[in-house]
Amino acid sequence: MRGPSVRPRYDQVAELTRGVRLPLAPIAGDHLEVLAEGLRKAFDDIRADAPDTVAAGEEPEVTALMQARLNRLIDEEPLWGQLVLWVGRGTESISFDGSHLEKRPDFSIVLSGADRRFPLIAEAKILDAAASKTTRLYCEKGIRRFVQGEYAWGSHEAFMIGYVRDESSIDPTLTAFLSSAAVSDPDAYLVEALPVPVGTGSSDLAYTSHGRTFLYGNQRPPNRPGPIALWHLWLA
Repeated sequence: MRGPSVRPRYDQVAELTRGVRLPLAPIAGDHLEVLAEGLRKAFDDIRADAPDTVAAGEEPEVTALMQARLNRLIDEEPLWGQLVLWVGRGTESISFDGSHLEKRPDFSIVLSGADRRFPLIAEAKILDAAASKTTRLYCEKGIRRFVQGEYAWGSHEAFMIGYVRDESSIDPTLTAFLSSAAVSDPDAYLVEALPVPVGTGSSDLAYTSHGRTFLYGNQRPPNRPGPIALWHLWLA
């Protein structure tokens, strides 16, 4: 049986967004820092409990462990539990115009006090140059999905998580790659701001800003999403 054709389905978008004006209100920066700390803690916990999987497993194996641990943290960590209702893995969602009905971002983080139809999205990638898990792949199969409106198209922010298995760090690795991309023609990632470090803790955490050129086809002007802030958390 053939799958559904790739074409805009504004009826799907209209039903999902009924009563909502997009983009949604931004998430406060201090809340995003708390969420990043929860993600880091979950990774530290699964690395202690399942070191072989974290060190050598496939990305879905690590992400499945992360999801289970993040949902446990709701009951164990007060700040995380105040912000997060549930964490899904591979939860189906639609693209900005309904052309794709079965997009599956790695994490869908349902926040308390927020519209549950639009969870905070986090996409995870292994970084291991020796295994061809490169920064280019991280950007092409990660950042670009947000720029093109496949993920988090109704939001101002999202997370990118790097499971680091080589010597990569956001600065200089990601900074250098995006610096080159920003002066390319065309710039596939629409870089508006290179990585800006966040916090003074031990986490390798920074955010970048990227333009988005798609339009909300079922919404009256202004119907542009504006740029998206991607919070990068690289875990080693």
